Amino acid sequence: MTLLPRRSRSTPERHVRKRHFSLAVALALAVAISAPSTAMAAPDNVTVPSVVGQQKSAARVALQADGLKSANKMVTSSLPAESVVATDPAAGTIVPAGTQVLVYWSDGKGTSATSSPTPTSSPTPASSPTPTSSPAPAPTASAGSAATKSGGYADTREGGVTGGGNAGPITVRTASEMQAAIDRYDGASGLVIRYTGTFDFGSISDVCAQWQKPAGTIVSIKGKSNVTIEGASGSAANFGLNVAGNSQNIIIRNMTIGLLPGSIDAIGIEGTSSGKPADIWVDHNTLFSALVKCSGAGDLSFDGLLDVKRGAHDVTVSYNHIHDHTKVGLVGASDSDLSTTHLTFHHNYYENVGARTPLQRSGRAHVYNNLYSGVSTSGINVRMGGYALIEGNHFENATNPVTSRDSPKVGYWELNGNNITSPSDFATYGIKWGSCSGTCLKNATDWKTTAQFPEAIPYAYVLAKPGCVEQSLPAVAGAGKGLATLSCAPAQ
Repeated sequence: MTLLPRRSRSTPERHVRKRHFSLAVALALAVAISAPSTAMAAPDNVTVPSVVGQQKSAARVALQADGLKSANKMVTSSLPAESVVATDPAAGTIVPAGTQVLVYWSDGKGTSATSSPTPTSSPTPASSPTPTSSPAPAPTASAGSAATKSGGYADTREGGVTGGGNAGPITVRTASEMQAAIDRYDGASGLVIRYTGTFDFGSISDVCAQWQKPAGTIVSIKGKSNVTIEGASGSAANFGLNVAGNSQNIIIRNMTIGLLPGSIDAIGIEGTSSGKPADIWVDHNTLFSALVKCSGAGDLSFDGLLDVKRGAHDVTVSYNHIHDHTKVGLVGASDSDLSTTHLTFHHNYYENVGARTPLQRSGRAHVYNNLYSGVSTSGINVRMGGYALIEGNHFENATNPVTSRDSPKVGYWELNGNNITSPSDFATYGIKWGSCSGTCLKNATDWKTTAQFPEAIPYAYVLAKPGCVEQSLPAVAGAGKGLATLSCAPAQ
């Protein structure tokens, strides 16, 4: 099956996008951007040498002699000044030639439990070679303790959302290695996982055959807190992530996840009988599948990309690029799941999607400064008595962009400062209104607030003008953007 065309935003035209290219081509371009153009063949694998105890200058020479790059980071330690304390990846890890090794060296000033690095806990097995489609990704800056402001409800945690904080990153290349690192973790002291694996999405020629496979692998963080999962630049994953139980203070960022086998979520956040996840930040990820209808799937081909349900609360979803997918994400698993609440969706780029941006059952949601470009069925769907504050967003080429449908009880919205200010703007931006297969309770065809948001926003945020969102957000949303954020004049 040929993959459907992607939309291009390289033209300023409002609602007629003339340039199209295939998803496979877009993915190939993404790999080309993130990898050196000369790397046509797979690099040779080498073993990281043991340089602990050496001077950092000697360690650099030793690493270069083995075909590895190096970067230095000073830490507080009682070892002699400039002696190497640890490396990431650790000695004995098998990596492609040219991989950058982070060298932690001592300042000789004593010990510090918070700044001493945690080396990779075990060598990467030789039986799991790095895929040959692209060179090993370069490390991405760790979330660290500075990443405390998510711009959303996750900020209501005292001290902000920090994830694994300053814990030394553990490098993994596969889902099984990631799960093993999580399983070994004590659940509280702080864990940072850096994923460096790759996946060749262009190798999937029949996306419906991919969907019809058995359910794929899901890496689970259940009942463990203070965790960061971050993708290295150029990494890509074909497995899902799940945060469950009473997990708190979790950051997932810079991950590229797509075309998952079977009907599994790319990222799922859900409560269980053991507790409800809280203070979760999903930031700067690229999530996608293909906007297709597969035989026998109904409208559930590649069902959920980002689902939050069963009592999860205080969640921020920011700066993600979500594209080419039918049903993007829901808040609440069913009409009886009304305990999921207090979510923020900001600065996300929704491109060429079907519906659920998000589907909100009950609860409170703050939806600001997002870009919706190409929504074919319905967009922000607020139902079951939920309230949404929808402000500073840019909508274009969207059908039913704000609606309440397919549940027995209506939801409510407050509209503020979006690019659409009245029905007279619909034609300009390609806004259409259509029927629904189930119960249509209310469409925003008059583009008016139906109810004021019932509570004050408890965190600081700066609302940008929707015109700046349209022009500049695609350059900073998604993985591989260096965690860049939008720089716009504040909306008045």
